[in-house]
Amino acid sequence: MSKKTFLYLRVSTLDQGVESQARALNEWCVRNNITDYETFTDHGISGAKESRPALDKMMERVKNHEAEQVIVFAFSRFARSTMHLLKSLELFKSHQTRFISVTEQIDTESSMGVAMFTIISCLAQLERSMIQERVKAGMRNAKLKGKIIGRQRKRNDSLIHSLLEAGLSFREVARIAKCSHGSVSASKKELLAKKAKLEKDKILELQNQIKQNSSTETFETMKSMNVSEDVVKQVRQKIENEARESVQSVMGHAGYETFD
Repeated sequence: MSKKTFLYLRVSTLDQGVESQARALNEWCVRNNITDYETFTDHGISGAKESRPALDKMMERVKNHEAEQVIVFAFSRFARSTMHLLKSLELFKSHQTRFISVTEQIDTESSMGVAMFTIISCLAQLERSMIQERVKAGMRNAKLKGKIIGRQRKRNDSLIHSLLEAGLSFREVARIAKCSHGSVSASKKELLAKKAKLEKDKILELQNQIKQNSSTETFETMKSMNVSEDVVKQVRQKIENEARESVQSVMGHAGYETFD
């Protein structure tokens, strides 16, 4: 299948005409002995929109390897966003499609076109970074004003947790709490995580108490009082046993750590 030349034209308002653009592109085709070309025109559509009827149709045919080259009157007629232009240029490059802007006199197959592609890539990266910074600044400002970022949670976690603790099934909980099974599942994960954290905090508190009660200073004090070594060992063993029992009571005898 032989490839064709595609001409793309666009005007922002319906009362504008594309005659001047069409004339310039037709003259370019005559100068370059191109007779087999097809025109795609978008009327009354802003260049800020990446999706346009005629443009989308043309790009699909580019993806189908039907285009030898795409000719536009100016970059602004094709894309206003640097990132949009870069994505399109990368697509043209991957499908061996030449891109030419008549006004800027840029041809992607020329050395100047390659240099321009590199510059546009850098500008697109800068544009992405600036957009990210604006989004982050906006979110920070919104948080400072007390605004909620993201979708507001609607499920009643307190009710769901109570129903789950009562042993009700997911279906019954979802019906009573008027939420989906997925919401019940997510709420249960939060409940289990909360319980695990409370248990961990209790164990850490016990660890601190045990360390304080069985500190070296305690046994050094006993030695300074001429308490026999056997008594010191018995006291140490008693403290360790009590510590194990305390930890086991919290962990449900699932296991414990030894604290020296």
